Amino acid sequence: MVKIVRRRSLGVQPVYDIGVATVHNFVLANGLVASNCFNKSHSTAYGYVTFQTAYLKANFPVEYMAALLTVNSGNAEKVQKYIANCAAMGIEVLPPNINASGVDFTPVGDRILFGLSAIRNLGLGAIESILAARDAGGPFQSLADLCDRVDTGSINRRALESLIHAGALDVLEAGGNRQQLVADLPLVIDWANSRAKDRASGQGNLFDMFGGSESNSSPLDTAPRAAATPDYSPDEKLKLEKELLGFYLSDHPLKVVQEPARLLAPASISDLEDYSDRGLISTIALLTEVKPVVTKKGDRMAILRIEDLSGSTEAVVFPRSYERIGHYIEADARLMLWGKVDRRDDQVQFIVEDAEPIDHVRLVLVELSADQASDIVQQQRLKELLLQQKREEERSKVPVVAVIQAGSDRYFVRLGAQFRVDDPEQAVQALQAENFQARAEALLSST
Repeated sequence: MVKIVRRRSLGVQPVYDIGVATVHNFVLANGLVASNCFNKSHSTAYGYVTFQTAYLKANFPVEYMAALLTVNSGNAEKVQKYIANCAAMGIEVLPPNINASGVDFTPVGDRILFGLSAIRNLGLGAIESILAARDAGGPFQSLADLCDRVDTGSINRRALESLIHAGALDVLEAGGNRQQLVADLPLVIDWANSRAKDRASGQGNLFDMFGGSESNSSPLDTAPRAAATPDYSPDEKLKLEKELLGFYLSDHPLKVVQEPARLLAPASISDLEDYSDRGLISTIALLTEVKPVVTKKGDRMAILRIEDLSGSTEAVVFPRSYERIGHYIEADARLMLWGKVDRRDDQVQFIVEDAEPIDHVRLVLVELSADQASDIVQQQRLKELLLQQKREEERSKVPVVAVIQAGSDRYFVRLGAQFRVDDPEQAVQALQAENFQARAEALLSST
C-alpha cells in the first residue's frame, strides 16, 4: 500500500503531470494490477486517476473533502461517513447557515460549510431563490426578512421548516431558538404573502410608501410573532436534524464517548466491511431502529439498525443472544456491542453476540513505566495475572488498558481480547497484590 503524505511536511515538490507511461510502469512494477487479468489501458487510467486523487487529498484536503461531500450530497450515509472522515482529518464541518451556505459544500479556510443541497425537502429552485435574494439584498436579518424577500412561489412552508430544523436559520433567532421559529412561521408566511399580493397589485402599504419616516420603523416591524416559546430539548433538536439531514450534525448521542470508543471499540461501522467475518470485534453504537421478530419455533430475536459517528448498518440478534441481552435491545439505546461481520449478497451485517449499555461499561487501567513496559519478565507476569482473571465458561467483557508513562508522554494501549477480565475489582486487587498500579473505571468517567 502506498502511504500518501503531505507535500508541505516533507518538502516534496508538486507533481502536476507525471505522465501516463510513468503511472503504467509504477502500477505493473509494484504489482498493483496483475498484467494478465486486467486491461493495461484500464490499469493505466485507474492508476493515473488514483495518483491525481491522492495528490489532491494530500495537498488540498479541505477542498478535496468539500468536493467529495458535494458529489455525494444526495446520499445521507455517504455524507455521514465523509463528515466522520473530516473529523478524523481535523477538518470541521460547519452547520448550514442561511446567510453563508451555498448550494454545495464550500471550503472556508480550514473548515467546510455545509451545503444547502444536502437538506431534505429543499429543491434546487428554492435554494436558487434564496441565494438570489441574498445576493441582491445582503444577509437576512430575521425570519420575516427571509419570507418577505424570497419568492414565495419557489419556497414553501415545508422547505422553510426543513431549514429551521436543520439549523440553517439559527442565526435569525436569539439563542437559535428553533421552536420559536417554527411557531412564528405560519404567521410570518401569511404576512409575507399579503405583502407580496399588495406589491403585485401596486397598492403597497403605508410603511412601504413613507419608509417609516419619523420613527425609523421598518416594514419588518409589522410582522407578527407567536407567543414566547421555549426551544426544543437537545434530544428533540437532534432527532429533527436527523429527519432532515439523515444524520446528526450539531451533536451526536455517542460524541461523549468518541475518544474512549477509538481505544476500546476500534471497529467503526463504516469500516466493518474491512474486517474478517470470523473474528469477534467490538463497536460502540446507537440503536436507531429495532424490529422484534418471532421465529417459527417461537423464539424471540431482533433485526436492528445501528449507527455511530461514521455511518450505519443492519445488525441481527439471534435467539440465543437475544435471550441474554434482549432487555438492552430498544430504540435509542447506546450500547457496546460484541459480534461478527456477516457478508451476504455483497451486503455487510453485524451479528450481535453480546451487548452492554455504555453507562455500565467498565475498564481496568494498568499504570506502567517505560521500563516495565519493555521488560519481558514484567510482561509475562502481567499476562499470567490477567489470564487468571478469566472463567472459561463465561465470555469476559471488561477490557484492560495499559497506561505507559514515557517521560512527559502517556500512551494508552488496549490489550488484546484474550486479556479481558470478568470482574474488574477482583482483577485490580490481584494486580495490586503483585505491585502493579491498577484501577477500575467506568467508561463515561474516563472520557
